[in-house]
Amino acid sequence: MSLSLTGRRTAAAAGAAVLLLSLAACGSDGTAGGGEGSAGGAPEVKLTVLAAASLSDVFRTAGAAYEKGHPGTELTFSFAGSQQLAAQVKQGAPADVLVTADTKTMDGLASETGTPAVIAGNRLVIATGEGNPKGIRGLKDLADPGLKVVLAASGVPAGRYSEQVLDAQGLTVKPVSEEPDVRAVLSKVELGEADAGIVYKTDAASATGTVDAVAIPDRQNALASYPAATLKGSANSRAAAAFVRWLTAPQAQKILAAAGFQRP
Repeated sequence: MSLSLTGRRTAAAAGAAVLLLSLAACGSDGTAGGGEGSAGGAPEVKLTVLAAASLSDVFRTAGAAYEKGHPGTELTFSFAGSQQLAAQVKQGAPADVLVTADTKTMDGLASETGTPAVIAGNRLVIATGEGNPKGIRGLKDLADPGLKVVLAASGVPAGRYSEQVLDAQGLTVKPVSEEPDVRAVLSKVELGEADAGIVYKTDAASATGTVDAVAIPDRQNALASYPAATLKGSANSRAAAAFVRWLTAPQAQKILAAAGFQRP
């Protein structure tokens, strides 16, 4: 399975595999949702999936499982903050599937997508340095002006969810930085550049051994929803729709649950 973060379309010589270095990948005919590969082992369909940064780890696992079960399909993932993905879609970046970390972002792209399907949920936690050296116990501790707190920017789903839970508790938190996606928040805490940050439960779980997670009670928490949809500009609409359906099916749901995501 190939992975890519930025780039452009490349054309393939007939019958040869294409090395994907870009954000996008084109399908050979857009008619297949899987099946046997073409002569010489080249995939029949190549799908580019734009996905929220918090899905980085689990979608690599899910993508490998999908390709194994659909040997005629090759997946390329581009991970970023949902607001960055939305901007790419609006700018006409060639892609086939979009998965965001909130319904608001997806709803704002209704003219660009098919009907979304929520594939997973998530909850927030407070990420701290390993061993929780500052002794953080809950959201109210983040208001301590002596604590270096980092949050996702307000335009990012994780940032909006964070503002929602802090506002509900009447807390004013002044972050030392606001990051473009939730993985950047996690990285700041991992590197010791922040004492704490609000991230998704699954992000903290992916960094076990480098960060600790302080639970936020459900009554104070927010539920993040992950909708997936095909993109109307896709050259592989049938295969894209098949992948979105698979994300709601038992095999994909088992993979998401194992990574700590909630069922939709």
